[in-house]
Amino acid sequence: MKTNRILFALLGCALLVALQGCRLTSHSLGKPAPGKPSGSAEMERLIDQPGPAELESIVSADWSVSLDGLLNLDSAEAISAGVKNREEPIQVYAHLLKHPQHGNFIIDTGVSQKLVDDPGKEGFNWLVQQAMHLDRLHMRESTGEILQRVDHRLAGVFFTHLHADHISGLPDIANDVPLYIGALESTDSSFKNLFVRGLTDQLLQGKQPLQEWHFQADPQHNFEGIVDVFEDGSVFAISVPGHTPGSTAFLIRTTHGPVLLTGDACITRWGWDHTVEPGAFTADHERNLENLKRMKELVSRHPQIEVRLGHQH
Repeated sequence: MKTNRILFALLGCALLVALQGCRLTSHSLGKPAPGKPSGSAEMERLIDQPGPAELESIVSADWSVSLDGLLNLDSAEAISAGVKNREEPIQVYAHLLKHPQHGNFIIDTGVSQKLVDDPGKEGFNWLVQQAMHLDRLHMRESTGEILQRVDHRLAGVFFTHLHADHISGLPDIANDVPLYIGALESTDSSFKNLFVRGLTDQLLQGKQPLQEWHFQADPQHNFEGIVDVFEDGSVFAISVPGHTPGSTAFLIRTTHGPVLLTGDACITRWGWDHTVEPGAFTADHERNLENLKRMKELVSRHPQIEVRLGHQH
């Protein structure tokens, strides 16, 4: 009996150590990301005014995956509507941001042709390839082709989060380009990270250290945190954790009006319309749902905002 207790204790310790070591990536963190903490009052004071930025959202690839990963089918809304699991068509985006003073940025990365040609070489082992159904991925415009629009001159990459389908363009991005993420995105521990850490490390190999946005509490309590990225009110990074620990949305004041990039805090049009958070791919459903509601409340206060979701028009 005593031996069994010792054995269980040792197994428990081993599991704890394993979980503590299950960060999404071993890639290093660098200095904090630029920008200054802001609040929703300041952001909303500026939203209605046209801004200086240009934003082009580009479909890098068409894809289809199981709906239960994209939408919480156990939600009361989905059950009431009779929504069933099925193969759902989606897109993989790259958002090209041009700022007149600060240069060209890409928000999420699209898909590199190198990944399609040889996924194993880019860190996607057989198990990951099967789980992600890469055979259903159909290229439209590779990351390399997208970057030709700015002569491959990038001042940085902003990530909504670090799931594989949002970093799969990294093979086409130069190693000297700065990379920016939400707080805890790369360092929070999870058992699921065991399965994707290898490919995340591979895609980040040789790249710049990750820089985290320095979020502080929103004085108006409308969001968990907001950063004025360029300190000129043109681009705001908004902390919306839940889908992943560091999920980040972006509010961009473009020359044509404000645009909200939700990232995968909301993936589908049905999820946005019915206020239902993503499904099996989400780490914290309750927190994700709360941040989805906060984004919808922002849009209800400023209906001219154009909403661009994580993987659907």
